[in-house]
Amino acid sequence: MAKVVIAGVAQLKPLIGTEVAVTDWLTVSQERIDAFADATEDHQWIHVDRERAAAESPYGTTVAHGFLSLSLLPYLLGQAIEIQGTRLGINYGLNRVRFTGPLPSGSRVRARFRLAAVEDIAKGVQITWDVTVEREGEAKPVLVAEWITRRHE
Repeated sequence: MAKVVIAGVAQLKPLIGTEVAVTDWLTVSQERIDAFADATEDHQWIHVDRERAAAESPYGTTVAHGFLSLSLLPYLLGQAIEIQGTRLGINYGLNRVRFTGPLPSGSRVRARFRLAAVEDIAKGVQITWDVTVEREGEAKPVLVAEWITRRHE
């Protein structure tokens, strides 16, 4: 999908209530899961032990950490949406996060970004996104979240 280019923060408010972008698919490989496990010291077998997961997991394979799914949001947003006239974007927080489905190793995901709110702040805007992360071939999403970002001019 082509990147959505928004010509400045003033162009955000008319988009409130709309789905602004859907990202391209991204593969979540076992290598990515292992790297996340190393970075976070979370080596629970359901994430990193392929043989045990195949034998004991209800999913038949390893699955990504929920927080790995969440950590992909900045990358996915950056791939899908560009807000011109801003020099800096930051995470401000999350109001709601639910890990609603498993993300088996090797699956592909994409994110849908719906613009929920835009508030003016000093030297920029605060943006609230309703985000849904979908797994290819599954009706139930992997993750739903209300994510707050800030863009500074």
